[in-house]
Amino acid sequence: MLTQTIGFIGAGQMARALAQGFVAAGLVPGRQIVHCDPVESAGHEFAQKISGCVQAASNADVVQAANIVFLAVKPQNMPAVFAEVGGKAGPEKLVVSIAAGVTLARLCEGLKADRVVRVMPNTPALVGRGASAYALGPAATAADGQLVGQLMGSVGQAFQVDEKLLDAVTGLSGSGPAYVYVMIEALADGGVRMGLPRDIAMALAAQTVRGAAEMVLTSGEHPAALKDKVASPGGTTIAGLAALEDRGLRAALIAAVEAATRRSQELGKG
Repeated sequence: MLTQTIGFIGAGQMARALAQGFVAAGLVPGRQIVHCDPVESAGHEFAQKISGCVQAASNADVVQAANIVFLAVKPQNMPAVFAEVGGKAGPEKLVVSIAAGVTLARLCEGLKADRVVRVMPNTPALVGRGASAYALGPAATAADGQLVGQLMGSVGQAFQVDEKLLDAVTGLSGSGPAYVYVMIEALADGGVRMGLPRDIAMALAAQTVRGAAEMVLTSGEHPAALKDKVASPGGTTIAGLAALEDRGLRAALIAAVEAATRRSQELGKG
């Protein structure tokens, strides 16, 4: 169990997911979590989810009370956070940002601090199946990296990368759940078109995606090898795969990751 107090500036959905994960993993008790959000309902829901947590009166109070401070706000709200807490996070405090596109350089400049870590999480962290990556700022130590890896690992898998790769992480795993939701919806629509009841088609589609992903993660086999095991000569699966190739599914997914990555780069420049 960690001895540090963890603070959240912003108490929205991702902040709640992380805090719940930290508590569920036994890393910290609720009383070692402090939070603040200008939206009253967000703070109330955070307090309902994390028993014993402390609601601070201001973002500055979060920084004062916490050893590890998560900046869990939208990128467009970051200037307001900088204005309030810039210069208040001394070298004894670790600041972790989950704001997409906000670079380490901008964080260091706005916070007037160098012990920062930038993290790109994704929404499946809400169910303990997140996929995240993080990059260390100029004064963040290897121990800081291990700590962030432990924290983010409590809600899924976490990988340390160079900052230049975080835009690609945003395009792949950050935005990726939305791509998969579209795939699940489309698979279910296909089932409905062929006569399945909507609820059964949706359950079959979602469970199929879950099971296939689990096989990739646990089998150690390349997805292409797993695909070939399903597709028998002249069978139903190869007919379906041919239809996917004909309509460009593979190219469309690659293009989606590229487009989201480019947008993340644009946000970073802003």
